[in-house]
Amino acid sequence: MRYIVFSILFTVIHTISYTLAGMIALKVSKDLYKEKERVIDYLRDMSEKEESKHVEKWFLPAQLIRGILMSVVLYPILGMLGGISFMMRALFLGGLMLVYTDFACAVPFPHNIEGFVYMKPRYIKGKASGKLYLEMLIYSAIFGLAAGWFLF
Repeated sequence: MRYIVFSILFTVIHTISYTLAGMIALKVSKDLYKEKERVIDYLRDMSEKEESKHVEKWFLPAQLIRGILMSVVLYPILGMLGGISFMMRALFLGGLMLVYTDFACAVPFPHNIEGFVYMKPRYIKGKASGKLYLEMLIYSAIFGLAAGWFLF
């Protein structure tokens, strides 16, 4: 039962953190997601109704699946995490999200290691990278603090 509760709380915290970070970052990142001359033009254009509806339909199910998957791999270290201070848990969990889901992610994106290796230069732009880093830093901070506090 402990694992189920952990996964549920982890998934809720992930989904809320991810949504909040996206809402905050979108205020300064519209050119990544919403304009005809988007910096990252291979993503769905959120200003087009059909593409936006697809994202709206699949956003929540995708985050729920991601949250469950990410929570399950932490099962072996739950005892250890419960035995460290709130600040260490927050730093560990926030850092884990930042590094594993972003910087060192195996899927190429304009601001991560794989993107630098595999993406065409037109997609690796400082403007996009800064905004993407901002979004992931916000997410990781919110997630790390919330998960560190509520999960243990």
